[in-house]
Amino acid sequence: MILFPAIDLKSGQCVRLVRGDMDQATVFNDDPAAQAKNFEDQGFEYLHMVDLDGAFAGKSQNGAAVERVLETVSIPVQLGGGIRTLHDIDAWIDKGLARVILGTIAVRDPDLVKRACQKYPGKIAVGIDARDGFVAVEGWAETSQLTASDLAAQFADCGVAAIIYTDISRDGMLQGINWQGTIELGKSTNIPVIASGGLASMTDIEMLASPAANHLEGAIAGRALYDGRVDVDQALALIKEAKKAAKADA
Repeated sequence: MILFPAIDLKSGQCVRLVRGDMDQATVFNDDPAAQAKNFEDQGFEYLHMVDLDGAFAGKSQNGAAVERVLETVSIPVQLGGGIRTLHDIDAWIDKGLARVILGTIAVRDPDLVKRACQKYPGKIAVGIDARDGFVAVEGWAETSQLTASDLAAQFADCGVAAIIYTDISRDGMLQGINWQGTIELGKSTNIPVIASGGLASMTDIEMLASPAANHLEGAIAGRALYDGRVDVDQALALIKEAKKAAKADA
């Protein structure tokens, strides 16, 4: 079980959006590498990054900032946003990413995801961002006709390392994670699921650490960390205890 701190990149800065709206961006740090180092020093063990500009443009836009982060921290990093080709995947894996997150291309070209999983076992994740139950693509600007469970089912046996499931309606809203939908998705697939969108307080951390969520891989925390709504030491201690308990029960 992992609590992933999030660094979302827009114009080279760490920002948080409201429901994916690029016009509602709050800048939290001008130096993503310094922010990443801060998260590492606090004790986080895995970093989640999104190239927001890349998600809209369809290709990497904040590559230099991501590379500086990779040079600065020793913890693993996963990245999504604008990664649409096998060449893109090759390049990022070569630069040291632990995981590449594929979102829009997972809907447009699921065979590419399967080829990438064969080439890079354990290094390919799928981002499933849902609005009213249906998968959104192109930086959440378009909504497809696929449900989250339908998309997850397409990758059940191809080696996807994780699914990052985001409820768009809650993202950046500090309303709490959609635990019901996330847990239901987790039970419907054999792929580990990471909860994302709306983590608001220690209540969400307590839910993540509870037996009801013990089949999830973890959750992503963004604005609640930057705003200080989550006590990092307490949160990481809860996660550590949950891991111990799960190991003892295994």
